[in-house]
Amino acid sequence: MVCGVCFTESNLEYLEEINVKDSKKLSKKKRIALSKLIKTQCVCYKELIVSTREIDQRFEKNINLNMLEINKFAQIINDLKPDIIYMDAADTNEERFREFILEKLNYSPHKIISEHKADEKYPIVSAASIIAKDKRDVIIDNLREKYLNLGYSDLGSGYPSDKKTTQFLREWIRSEKKAPPFARKTWETTKKMLDLELYNKKITQYFE
Repeated sequence: MVCGVCFTESNLEYLEEINVKDSKKLSKKKRIALSKLIKTQCVCYKELIVSTREIDQRFEKNINLNMLEINKFAQIINDLKPDIIYMDAADTNEERFREFILEKLNYSPHKIISEHKADEKYPIVSAASIIAKDKRDVIIDNLREKYLNLGYSDLGSGYPSDKKTTQFLREWIRSEKKAPPFARKTWETTKKMLDLELYNKKITQYFE
């Protein structure tokens, strides 16, 4: 999930007034409330859902996750065309990330700020991260409800650190003999689970 949001410079203070911050530091309830406020006050915003299929197919296109993210960032920026751009750099080298983005733009912005942890430093980046995280929450909630109604266990948050998620994935693979349609097959957690449940590889093989 990738998102961009535009505010007029004169209205940026609004984001501080409503206490916008890094989405990971907010409760789900707070993200829902803030996402609505941001959407009503911004000039425009754009969300892009990156499908699991697109992520898995990156190998066929010979691009890594960073480059896929760069392509999505550039797509959003080209659609919104902000004059000043703040980005959370998805590269170990902030300046390199900035240059990659700049090469893919079809217009010339006045300024591009590319920094690590930008969602902690700049309210405008926090605002975009809140909308993106809120959208992800909605998608996960819909998937959870759908598969609970079909008799599967709770799929949890969708993160590998969540025991509900790994248990759901294990039960699905044991039952269906394949990964769920909404799970990335190139996700390390999925690959390990497939190996362990279908191909009888031992967990110790991952530490040899």
